[in-house]
Amino acid sequence: MSRPRLLISAALTAAGLGLTAVFLPTASAVPVASDAPKPTVVLVHGAWADASGWSSVVKRLQKDGYPVVAPANPLRSLSADSSYLAAYLKSISGPIILVGHSYGGAVITNAATDNPSVKSLVYIAAFAPDQGESIGALSARFPGSHLTDDPAAPVPTALSSVPFAQTDGSPGVDLYLKPNKFSDVFLSDHGTTRDAAALAATQRPIAAQALGEPSGAPAWKTIPSWYLVAKNDHAIPTAAERFMADRAHSHTVEIDAPHGAQLTNPGAVTHLIESASKRTAQ
Repeated sequence: MSRPRLLISAALTAAGLGLTAVFLPTASAVPVASDAPKPTVVLVHGAWADASGWSSVVKRLQKDGYPVVAPANPLRSLSADSSYLAAYLKSISGPIILVGHSYGGAVITNAATDNPSVKSLVYIAAFAPDQGESIGALSARFPGSHLTDDPAAPVPTALSSVPFAQTDGSPGVDLYLKPNKFSDVFLSDHGTTRDAAALAATQRPIAAQALGEPSGAPAWKTIPSWYLVAKNDHAIPTAAERFMADRAHSHTVEIDAPHGAQLTNPGAVTHLIESASKRTAQ
């Protein structure tokens, strides 16, 4: 049986979260207060961002008593990034709530496999690939992304390519989101032009090979998951997000938010993370 789905239609502000849900827990489902320490929340960013994008979420979680870390995601290859995160997770004592945004969702999908400390996975407008799937293949299955206006182009037209030499001397390519496309693709033109320009200037690129590498055994098959679908996402098509959330049998919420929901809707993101923590603590 699939897990309950929460459908949220909300007007959100930085100070709080207004929501209407079609599913409400019964009295018996309300978690009992516990003196047990809260799990550590690990926040993993995706492409064209860095850990600072979680700042507003971090502050809210810390205010609510959660230990939080937001490690840097190398953005070099799916296997290498997942191995790096898997090693990082082993340095944390106690239960973990693992959160991924965008490409970071693919990384947590692989890094959490066979780690009993990870109690729940939370996907924020993120990729949740199955075994053998690549990010590029998943994106191509659904129309609606603003990353390209030419499906035949070798590189999505919203991206610019920068060649580099890898450590073994072989050629590599870094992909940057073009500054004039950043506001539309990442923020769906939410926020100010100045904010978008600053984010574009400080973005971290992703190596092209990370988008084509097949994913390994998915942790969402054995670990409960939660998924925030951004209904105004111009990077990952909303239909793709719904497909991945349904396939993973995730507890799902939908909000009117762009791809960078952690920037524009930190209250909703925090609420979903804390919901995952409370439900898995029962």
